[in-house]
Amino acid sequence: MVLALAGMNGPWLYRFGTEKYHQYKINQPEYKAANGKWEIIEFPEEYRQNTIHAALLRTGKVLLVAGSGNNQDNFDAKKYDTRIWDPVKGTIKKVPTPNDLFCTGHTQLANGNLLIAGGTKRYEKLKGDVKKAGGLMLVHNENPDKPITLPAGTRFTGKENGKTFVSKDPVLVPRAKKNFDKATGKFLGNTPGVGRIYVEAEKEGAKYETGTQDNYRIQGLTGADARNTYGIAEKLALDKKDFQGIRDAYEFDPVAEKYIKVDPMHEARWYPTLTTLSNGKILSVSGLDDIGQLVPGKNEIYDPKTKKWTYTGKVRQFPTYPALFLMQNGKIFYSGSNAGYGPDDVGRDPGIWDVETNKFTKIPGLSDPDRMETSGTVLLPPAQDEKYMVIGGGGVGESRKSSNKTRLVDLKADNPRFVDGPSLDKGTRYPQSSILPNDEVLISGGSEDYRGRSDSNILEARIYDPAKNEMRRVADPLVGRNYHSGSILLPDGRVMFFGSDSLYADKANTKPGKFEQRIEIYTPPYLYGDREQPELSGGPKTVERGDSATFTSKDAAKVKKVRLIRPSATTHVTDVDQRSIALDFQADGDKLTVTVPKNKNLVQSGWYMLFVTDGEGTPSKAQWVHVP
Repeated sequence: MVLALAGMNGPWLYRFGTEKYHQYKINQPEYKAANGKWEIIEFPEEYRQNTIHAALLRTGKVLLVAGSGNNQDNFDAKKYDTRIWDPVKGTIKKVPTPNDLFCTGHTQLANGNLLIAGGTKRYEKLKGDVKKAGGLMLVHNENPDKPITLPAGTRFTGKENGKTFVSKDPVLVPRAKKNFDKATGKFLGNTPGVGRIYVEAEKEGAKYETGTQDNYRIQGLTGADARNTYGIAEKLALDKKDFQGIRDAYEFDPVAEKYIKVDPMHEARWYPTLTTLSNGKILSVSGLDDIGQLVPGKNEIYDPKTKKWTYTGKVRQFPTYPALFLMQNGKIFYSGSNAGYGPDDVGRDPGIWDVETNKFTKIPGLSDPDRMETSGTVLLPPAQDEKYMVIGGGGVGESRKSSNKTRLVDLKADNPRFVDGPSLDKGTRYPQSSILPNDEVLISGGSEDYRGRSDSNILEARIYDPAKNEMRRVADPLVGRNYHSGSILLPDGRVMFFGSDSLYADKANTKPGKFEQRIEIYTPPYLYGDREQPELSGGPKTVERGDSATFTSKDAAKVKKVRLIRPSATTHVTDVDQRSIALDFQADGDKLTVTVPKNKNLVQSGWYMLFVTDGEGTPSKAQWVHVP
């Protein structure tokens, strides 16, 4: 079933005095032409969901993914939600969701599908809610001739403490590795294969906790298997248990509007980042694994042709949802932005990563380096300049610290170094940033404190001009946005905002927060006043890198910029897909011929929005173009 929707104006604010005057003021043509305008879209109740992830599809529709939506009742009931919203027709459609894709990773593929990998296997349990002692069991296999698989329900009994714990999932333990002296060929012994598994006590209660490391016999094994296979666990306790991830992966087909299952990842991941590599394959990094621990630097790559995953073969660890961007030289830029989980002294420094050699070169100069969690990073337009902005951020975990800094880095410099850009009014966690077709960047929302705590949502928006390195205040959003929110540029030049998941709903932090289900649309100043959007039509649907294509526009002579903008796929202040690429062009009468750059790392294979912008900064509506 598809339902049609209508937009509506949001509540009045008080910034200019009375409600009535403020409403009058923000609707004046000259105000909108200078500051833009916000509008709330509220879905009928049966179509609402707690949107955590969103991506613009090549059909112009927006995929809105909730999974269980940070709601354990939904998770327990296996109620997983996805919607497709058409911002032009105003329709919304429910889509069957195959698994809990809450806190998954995603990125645009060359064929226009969206790759989605990871999600939620178990919700966290806070201390006090944990009834059975449990934790990590390392299973060792000393047999060099064969691996061993232990089924779910395997029982482990401590040799010293005598306590028994039960595994929640099957585990494959690789065979031991034989070690030899390279010079003499002398056998030096075996290194056991190790598998990791989550175990719980058989019964509830503190008396089943353990305080020290112990070796564990595995019940049900006999003979050589019993001698070669054993468990080792540290403290197994009633401590808080973090979220656990899944290995499942899917491609979402925007034409069929359905999920297609592909081979699962080797590692379970919750909060991973997916980013495109130079060869068109997809890198999957970080996340919490199937026992709720940070994946120990084991990164893997998806091949869209074979639909299979392989390890990179080298270890590098990052916090969850790291902001990773493909550079024009094929290396990966890590800005230091991330969404949370992970030690505060591992993988936090920004730098340039050569995935093939695993070499990592740190970039100095970052201000507020201890406040990079929940910061946002955007590749400033045009992408050819290879300049990035890092916006706001906060301290590790539930810290009250936040940063009002923006930091700029030019990766084309001989020795790249961060410098501060224009400051924000307030320390800002969870800022949203969307590239606009006129080479500006819209920065909006966020909160001063963790998850909007103490009523700290920031109802402010700014437009940043990279050419002038200036930021100007524009119309205030109507809805506060913090954790689990995001923004996406639409093909008509507007920007949509979704989500927000406040921890509390009041300044005293006594009333639980409610997930923000309303969509909000910002119409930038360039779509108001007496300006008309340039026309753009015709032309091929596919253009090769290095080739030219001709489009029709009665406004061709007025065109000052042509941009290819990659559609967003965003979650948790992480959107590594969006980029705006400048195209060379020539106008001849009503014909506009554009040329796509040759660099495959600059222009990754996939679908793009093609915008033209006139001398007043007014963009056309986008034409969809495929770069194979």
